[in-house]
Amino acid sequence: MGKPRPGRAEWLASGHTERPRLFQNLLLFLWALLNCSLGVSAQGPGEWTPWVSWTRCSSSCGRGVSVRSRRCLRLPGEEPCWGDSHEYRLCQLPDCPPGAVPFRDLQCALYNGRPVLGTQKTYQWVPFHGAPNQCDLNCLAEGHAFYHSFGRVLDGTACSPGAQGVCVAGRCLSAGCDGLLGSGALEDRCGRCGGANDSCLFVQRVFRDAGAFAGYWNVTLIPEGARHVRVAHRSRNHLALMGGDGRYVLNGDWTVSPPGTYEAAGTHVVYTRDTGPQETLQAAGPTSHDLLLQVLLQEPNPGIEFEFWLPRERYSPFQARVQALGWPLRQPQPRGVEPQPPAAPAVTPARTPTLAPDPCPPCPDTRGRAHRLLHYCGSDFVFQARVLGRHRQAQETRYEVRIQLIYKNRSPLRAREYVWAPGHCPCPMLAPYRDYLMAVQRLVSPDGTQDQLLLPHAGYARPWSPAEDSRIRLTARRCPS
Repeated sequence: MGKPRPGRAEWLASGHTERPRLFQNLLLFLWALLNCSLGVSAQGPGEWTPWVSWTRCSSSCGRGVSVRSRRCLRLPGEEPCWGDSHEYRLCQLPDCPPGAVPFRDLQCALYNGRPVLGTQKTYQWVPFHGAPNQCDLNCLAEGHAFYHSFGRVLDGTACSPGAQGVCVAGRCLSAGCDGLLGSGALEDRCGRCGGANDSCLFVQRVFRDAGAFAGYWNVTLIPEGARHVRVAHRSRNHLALMGGDGRYVLNGDWTVSPPGTYEAAGTHVVYTRDTGPQETLQAAGPTSHDLLLQVLLQEPNPGIEFEFWLPRERYSPFQARVQALGWPLRQPQPRGVEPQPPAAPAVTPARTPTLAPDPCPPCPDTRGRAHRLLHYCGSDFVFQARVLGRHRQAQETRYEVRIQLIYKNRSPLRAREYVWAPGHCPCPMLAPYRDYLMAVQRLVSPDGTQDQLLLPHAGYARPWSPAEDSRIRLTARRCPS
């Protein structure tokens, strides 16, 4: 056996090994052609041609339908194209002039005076809407007790008087937010057609701040671009809404507006008031400019819930404005002269309860932020109240108080409550006819026969002042969640 010749080896290494590959590709091509000719199914569907232009609207006024189509191109054995060959959209035209004959009436009138039902009798026809298929041209013979179906109505005919849907190819379809009939496309809470609520943020809060006197108190700013606004509360207070020009939309100037729909900031505001009492404000939006939500205070504020959706790009400016304004802003509009403190009740000395005659020892020092934070976060109730009277009973002191403003509550409170403090000399001692901020606990006996509000010894009870009010609000934000 001789050695391979150098020329032979060079010829194999110089790329001529591609000839077998070309031969294999040729065999694969012939195999594909053979499969197509034998009807073997190919993989995947066919392809659509581009959509043709939309046709003219089916109506000259009011609502109508426009259609466009496309064709499916597929090789033998390919699956049909996925999707629809026709799309229909709703075209909104100027309203028809007064007295114009409705589209369905015109179609029924085409058969007036024509023989039907295999006889030579003729009738005058008007639409009949009681038939099962509302997209059939069901017409009632005037003066007779029967109707006749003349087939399908023309595309673009309203399914029924006042309905939003229109008939297309014998089916009643409604337009999605994309304008296409039957698409089912909906706007998300951000107003984006077919969106996923990811282009806006949800603002939801409860306003519990308010003052101790009657008047208007700011609740929140409803910024421009807000959607799906909802405000609700249950009390004898009244919600008020002010426009960007400083004029009230409703419940302004100490006047209660009737329930109804109001125009404000480019949207409709629906105002309802129940006998509950419950008030609500709702607006679809988007608002075209800022609105100021206020409450006309007549009793302690139990909490006002408000929510709206805001575009992401508007959220940071909204937060910055709220922080710059220092919400809740207090711009009360008192009505006349503020009511004076009630006079001390006239009681006879024989019925006046007395405290211990011995001087009480000094109370421990309860000043400082740590003390305020400890009692606020560990309490069940924090409120501003006016002491109406005190009475020593057994080994406790009972205070009758009138609740004026609630900062924190884990269960409902009445307008007047009793607050109990241990001992004849409670610390701190509360003076009648003064306002206090106090943190109390709820004490329920094991058998459930006693349910008391307890002011602990050396607890938090400080005379109300604007400065102490600000401190307690700041403390509320620092409690561990």
